[in-house]
Amino acid sequence: MFGLSKLLKVVTTSSADVISQQTRNTFILKRRWPPPLHKKGGKPNKLRGRHFVYDLVQDTDVVKKTSMKIILNQFVEGVGEAGNVLELSPNKAYNEFLLPGLAVYATPENFTKFKVDETKPKVEKAFSSPYVQRTMNCLSRLVLQITMSKEESWTLQPWHVRTSFRKAGFVVPEHAIIMPPVEIKGPDLSLQEKEFFVTVKINNIEEVNVRCRIHHWATGLERLPSIEFHWKKPCVALIPEQAAILEKMPLPQ
Repeated sequence: MFGLSKLLKVVTTSSADVISQQTRNTFILKRRWPPPLHKKGGKPNKLRGRHFVYDLVQDTDVVKKTSMKIILNQFVEGVGEAGNVLELSPNKAYNEFLLPGLAVYATPENFTKFKVDETKPKVEKAFSSPYVQRTMNCLSRLVLQITMSKEESWTLQPWHVRTSFRKAGFVVPEHAIIMPPVEIKGPDLSLQEKEFFVTVKINNIEEVNVRCRIHHWATGLERLPSIEFHWKKPCVALIPEQAAILEKMPLPQ
């Protein structure tokens, strides 16, 4: 058996020239009919056509590559903190972590440099999970539109907020939603141009404020006109005590 590198030929549309470029892919082949051995010191036997018939033993293109270990050298949002050891596929490890400089190879020297000991229990992290920071960033930039009836009376409840989160693509249980300190009732068109925030508790530890706005909904002639890019329009705080916090919260671009 032996390795045989294959050539990739690329023909450009603007030229008839052919560019041959060698790649790192390998076929492992085996002769179907091996040539006979020749005597010591004798002349090698002449190869026949059948001796050039090969069977494919292995194609490295379709062989699953073994995973490799890397060590994060800094906090990576949604992944982990500095010193965490990851076991990933070679392509993912190189392209997403090693090449951008977010991690180093898990060599004995780097284990010593970053003081990594896989036998010790993990130290308590700054967040309850690697995905908390990413979740907080997404929720803090969200303008949650809470659709309420323009005709029927209502009082804003956690399940209204949960449903609005679901429409926005977030699954937030009711027990994780901390409502505003005042009761919000409607229909009241004066709420249409005002905003407030609710607090979402993540993993029962971290908290993030989410900007909310009431939108009154009705059908037919009672329907309010839609406002293009309404989330970019600044609004007055519904609850004066929340005004200072709302001013510091980021708006979506």
